[in-house]
Amino acid sequence: MKPTRKFVVVPSLPDKLKRLRDLAYNLWWCWNPEAIELFRRLDRDLWEQTYHNPAAMLGMISPERFEQLAADEGVLAHIERVHDQFTDYMESTTWFKSAHPDPSGIKIAYFSLEYGLTESMPIYSGGLGVLSGDLTKSASDLGVPLVGVGLLYREGYFRQYLNPEGWQQEYYPDNDFFNMPVSLVREPKGKALTIAVPYPAGPVKAQIWQVAVGRVTLYMLDANIDENRPEDREITARLYGGETGSEDRMRQEIMLGIGGIRALKALGIEPTVCHMNEGHSAFLTLERVRLLMEEKKVSFAEARQAVAAGNVFTTHTPVPAGNDMFDPRVIDKYFADYYQALGLSRPQFLALGRQDPHDKDEPFCMTVLALKNAAAANGVSKLHGEVSRRMWARVWNGVPIEEVPVTSITNGMHTRSWISHELVGLYNRYLGPKWIESSADQTVWRRVEQIPDGELWRTHERRRERLVAFARRRQRDQLERRGAPPGEIARAEEVLDPEALTIGFARRFAAYKRATLLLRDPDRLERLLTDKERPVQIIFAGKAHPKDNSGKELIRRIVQFARRLPRHVVFLEDYDINVGRYLVQGVDLWLNTPRRPMEASGTSGMKATANGAINMSIPDGWWVEGFNNDNGWTIGLGENYGEDYDYQDDIESRAIYDMLEKEVIPMFYDRGPDDLPRRWIERMKAAMRSICPVFNTNRMVHEYAERFYLPAAKRYQRLTADGLAKARALAEYMALLDAEWRNLRIESVETESVEELPVGSELTVRARVRLGALKPEQVAVQIFEGLLDQDGDIAGAEVVPMVADKASADGGREFVGRIVCRTSGQHGFSIRVVPSHDDLSNPFHTGRILWK
Repeated sequence: MKPTRKFVVVPSLPDKLKRLRDLAYNLWWCWNPEAIELFRRLDRDLWEQTYHNPAAMLGMISPERFEQLAADEGVLAHIERVHDQFTDYMESTTWFKSAHPDPSGIKIAYFSLEYGLTESMPIYSGGLGVLSGDLTKSASDLGVPLVGVGLLYREGYFRQYLNPEGWQQEYYPDNDFFNMPVSLVREPKGKALTIAVPYPAGPVKAQIWQVAVGRVTLYMLDANIDENRPEDREITARLYGGETGSEDRMRQEIMLGIGGIRALKALGIEPTVCHMNEGHSAFLTLERVRLLMEEKKVSFAEARQAVAAGNVFTTHTPVPAGNDMFDPRVIDKYFADYYQALGLSRPQFLALGRQDPHDKDEPFCMTVLALKNAAAANGVSKLHGEVSRRMWARVWNGVPIEEVPVTSITNGMHTRSWISHELVGLYNRYLGPKWIESSADQTVWRRVEQIPDGELWRTHERRRERLVAFARRRQRDQLERRGAPPGEIARAEEVLDPEALTIGFARRFAAYKRATLLLRDPDRLERLLTDKERPVQIIFAGKAHPKDNSGKELIRRIVQFARRLPRHVVFLEDYDINVGRYLVQGVDLWLNTPRRPMEASGTSGMKATANGAINMSIPDGWWVEGFNNDNGWTIGLGENYGEDYDYQDDIESRAIYDMLEKEVIPMFYDRGPDDLPRRWIERMKAAMRSICPVFNTNRMVHEYAERFYLPAAKRYQRLTADGLAKARALAEYMALLDAEWRNLRIESVETESVEELPVGSELTVRARVRLGALKPEQVAVQIFEGLLDQDGDIAGAEVVPMVADKASADGGREFVGRIVCRTSGQHGFSIRVVPSHDDLSNPFHTGRILWK
């Protein structure tokens, strides 16, 4: 039965407790231990019942309980203390304000399809969302002028449970936005602010919710409103509601990209920089262009130059399924009118999302659209940057792989969100009370050496004990839901050993993550785990995509093996932030076994190390940069096994068993008279000292700000100033390149005829170039020089600029450059011409390069 009228009931707090609402509706509380303890203190049972959701909890506490709390001087003092901390945080001077006291109107809009902020807001699926949440928190800590844009899902991502056979099942509980720490954005007269987004069947409206994350505000779109058709209300029903390339996915990404820009405009926010976290939001590039064309009465080419200057793109995966591609007919259906609005033909529009713009059969790729319309692009680790340059090289045909304009900024984790409260106390004592404000400072983390071994180890053991207690409760609840016999449920209280070496493995269950690599020789593994003198136990957790049956089969195999050794192996259902927090805070060893180079970065191992765990990982993602021989273990050296995956799995699984038997287990159980594993603790400290100051989101956001946001903002402001004068000039230059590049010729290359040159000598090179209508200053003529590899290719090249010399009567121009012979060996060089313009962010973004 539909209601005739709707109204909202809100918590009724006594005056003395009203500040609780301020705290509950700013997610700053979720990384402040005193704030968490305050909410837990109000009602411990409700805190767990609401899954750590203070907004819902305040609406469930009885008036009688509120009266008791309002009369409790200890509670009131606790509220005042936490509120004072919150006020100090919000009003204190930040890094960004100190480093850039005059930001000149800079505003960064960060777009992501998911945000993992806290377990009580289930609008995330895994690593991408958690990274978005951690980045947002660090942007708040550092004071970066950033707003977030996303979708608020009625059902979010699925919840996981296992049937009696160990097969993953899914269910989708509704999110109650009116009992979550989110607020509906309203117009001055109180009506919900809405925007309209174009779709083939007509416009779809979306209302806007806001989420306060410290100093940062997230704006989340919600299409589940009465004015929309039932099918349109489903757009924001589920995270990743459709398969890659499906119309459902298209509809969701239009809402995020185009709807997100329209929402910011409705809110009066004009971003100077838009950061696309993965390609899902890439349609924002087109909407920004359309708005600029409409407002400034400029052409697509002119508006595009300005907009691209203010776009930043981060790609997160080398897995094809993570890079959405759409059939051109789907693009036609949703963007036929948009072609006209942008002044583009169908082929011109489709070319924006194709690596080869002339290939009529190539699908439209969101990653390509983002790459072609961003001033800066990056992978999320150094290795992933290399993989991405190879993967997307065809976007810049002819550009050497090492110069493809995709760099890298390695991911991190929001340190304060993931470290256990006990360890925070330890860090406060020995790293200094303000260590968290300098969490990216190497000198601060060197003080880890000052922590007494016994104190560090006892703190870590308490966390392991807490993890075991949590796993037992979780195991019991799982069995009860499954209808297991009473005897099996009772035995859940005996799983795991709070003193045994504990290995954690938790991540998305995709085939390339190889969750069952450790089970390749089950008999050998069983012998390792059940050694009475040196027992080992493993805790697994993770979800498979609902339609990934191969991933579900991996889970089933692990569950079946766990039933063989129930005291040593446990699979925890429904992996989320809360489960992940217990795991990274309590395990001794964090295991990671992806098939290299398929893991772009990964961040779980960073979180584990911040809590004192040690990593054992394939050298993939961030671990390539993090491992230094003394701070963990690496499985192999990154060898390439081609397509022989079975052989690779065999080799690398044996390497894991050997390492566990010969190094890890002996080191953990090698105890002195004081029962301390001194060598293990030494490696714990080495890991914390080397990894924590580098692999955190404060360092990451600082890097984004200095390398990407600020330069992009300045270029955007420069190109849009004076009625887009410089954008017009740049567009005219690009049009000139289009017209004249085909007339460009490198007619001859001359140098001394020598076979050998001594180190330190110079080789003069002259190139005769026919420029057509281009001027010498409009191009850069360069020598591309370096040692030759075994295939005769130039490797590790140096680019040497050539200067314009004399002109000839027939329109040719001579350029001169000098190669300095710095090393011995067989060298070679080529000559190339690339565009040159003061306002180009990168000459290769033009798609023009000429070789000789």
